[in-house]
Amino acid sequence: MNLARWKETGLGLLGRGVLAASMVAGSLLTFAGTTHADTGGAIRVALYADIGSKYKSTVPLVTLQSDLGFSLLSQAGTPLLSVPAQNKVRVSLDGYRVKVLETPTWQVAADAAKKLQATSDKPQLFMASRGGAKVYQLYTGSYASEAAAKSGLTSVMKAGVSLPEGQTPAVAGTRHLSAGSYATLEEAQAVVGSLTAAGFDAWPVFVSGEGGSARTEVWVGEAASDSDLAAVSASAAALLPQLVLSPVAAGTAGLIIRMDAGLDFSSEVQAFHYLLSGSDAKFTAAGNEKGILLTERSKRTYRGNLELGNLNGSLSVINVVPLEQYLYAVVGGEVSSGWPDEALKAQAVAARSYALAQGNRFDVANVVDTTLSQVYNGIGAEAPVITKAVDATAGEVLMSGGKIVEAVFSSNGGGVTADPSEVWNNGGDTFVSVVSSEDAAAVASSKKWYYVLLNSGISGYAREDNIKLTGNTTAAGLPLATATTKDVNIRPLPIIDSSANPAGKLNPGDTAVVLGQVYESGSYSWIKGPYTSAELLKSLSGKTSNALPSSITSLQVTKRGPSGRAVEVKANGQILQVKYPDLFRSSFGGLPSTLFDIVPAGSYTVLGADGTTATIGSVASAGVISATGKVTANGSGTVVMGADQSSRVVTSSPGFYFIGWGNGHGLGMSQWGVKGMADNGYDYRQILQHYFNNVTIVKE
Repeated sequence: MNLARWKETGLGLLGRGVLAASMVAGSLLTFAGTTHADTGGAIRVALYADIGSKYKSTVPLVTLQSDLGFSLLSQAGTPLLSVPAQNKVRVSLDGYRVKVLETPTWQVAADAAKKLQATSDKPQLFMASRGGAKVYQLYTGSYASEAAAKSGLTSVMKAGVSLPEGQTPAVAGTRHLSAGSYATLEEAQAVVGSLTAAGFDAWPVFVSGEGGSARTEVWVGEAASDSDLAAVSASAAALLPQLVLSPVAAGTAGLIIRMDAGLDFSSEVQAFHYLLSGSDAKFTAAGNEKGILLTERSKRTYRGNLELGNLNGSLSVINVVPLEQYLYAVVGGEVSSGWPDEALKAQAVAARSYALAQGNRFDVANVVDTTLSQVYNGIGAEAPVITKAVDATAGEVLMSGGKIVEAVFSSNGGGVTADPSEVWNNGGDTFVSVVSSEDAAAVASSKKWYYVLLNSGISGYAREDNIKLTGNTTAAGLPLATATTKDVNIRPLPIIDSSANPAGKLNPGDTAVVLGQVYESGSYSWIKGPYTSAELLKSLSGKTSNALPSSITSLQVTKRGPSGRAVEVKANGQILQVKYPDLFRSSFGGLPSTLFDIVPAGSYTVLGADGTTATIGSVASAGVISATGKVTANGSGTVVMGADQSSRVVTSSPGFYFIGWGNGHGLGMSQWGVKGMADNGYDYRQILQHYFNNVTIVKE
């Protein structure tokens, strides 16, 4: 087999059968053919990057720290400097900025920075020297262009920052002068001292040389234009004629050394701050056995190296990590370490296969660290049992037709996995809909909820441990229940949600009609809504290729795929045309899956003896044949019973409920189903071959 290597060198209502879905809505399966990564190599994971329409997650700067010392390397792997254990350093781009003010008093600069924190123009505070005395320089940015910086300047001027007398904020740029190369950093710092004493901004810089070498230079000024740079040059020539200054060539890759004084705007804390200069600048924070902590990425710690670069005008951070070590964190991020060993092994093989099938999907990276690829949260997600499972399956991948399978998975299939036609309309014959009854493992320890109707006409849900059946029934045979304690909350949906007010309360001695029993809303089954017409139209906006109605009065699933998932939905009788069926999840406000029914809150449909149907709204009434003859029933508050014996209350609230099963796109492997199968004694190979069609497990 031809392998393209990635190796890196260097340092009731729910009568059918809390993990995030592993692929977000909008993802499409892509196959890498016979080209894939080496299982013994490294993988490139984008933590921050602007990759256009493929992925965008950016940050103005990053703060790095480790329990052990680590080194910063040039692009060629040449060591540039060492960072001692526990020391923080910051890295950002040498981009356009707004220089807001300069002051000898840290508190003045910090107070101004606090005011700017509330704006979109985020502050950065540096410390410099003027004749041996400290000064503090406050900036905003960086900005991708001079035009963006000028816009930022306008915003800063309106922010109400108190400026020192005689100072005016100005745009700073990426044009510099070089005062030459120096044999040591100490020599360069001496030259920097003479320049700053004369009132110029200057810094030592590591510059990438030929053949992987690096040299130390001194750069002067931060001009936004050639004319500004010429003015700096003329002034320096007049004050320091002994120095020969020349413009730094555009795009020169350099690491500018500055001192950050803004780690905490409550008290002065300093750290070295390295600015990456040049459109193709790329440097590496070389990892160690303790990993490198990245403060801005939720204080996560990562194995391997962190590659820092300039990508499309934004700071990029790519984690280059051995594949198997990457899997330690991925498996821990995707499933619980408390799951059976065979479930962890199945997840490890699926995750390895998925990662290796990606090729260079994200141009500068193979995968990203979010659910757009696989959840990757660094060392903190690891656990000894997960490491053991990954090691036990080292190198094992799923193969079909001579290719590594892009083994996609989601949290819960809801009792049955999806067919490709129900998700992204592609996927090949590796993916077929299969029964996944073990998905119910997700609710094995969950409480059920009673769907009840109070005497006041209010309906809602009460958890089973808060009410009990009285043994009596209504004339229609529906059971009656009462509360086991005072002031039992009747919830609008079968889940405790502190943001939603209870629909009502039930006390001991009071009775309620039990209309059904459901599982607590979660990854296996769920109820969402009711969503009003306005809410649905807002969510649908931009997601359909045809025009939307001005108001939605009816909403129905009119076609389902092999697993029962919705593949066609009509609003007011008109098909909602989406690019592919899985988009219905985001189109309807972020539904957990497309395995759902739609129930109107304020109406019900009656099937006549002649086969015709009629919809009765909450404000209408209908004739009902009872034991005493024909009577008239009001719409709102009416209990209707379906042919399947399920009951519900017609409310006066407008909108639609979505009653569904499963969590995620549903294609491929169901993670909760894997857990359930492992609980029942299946090994990881049997589990994988259940969820993926015509595959073999091969050790690469």
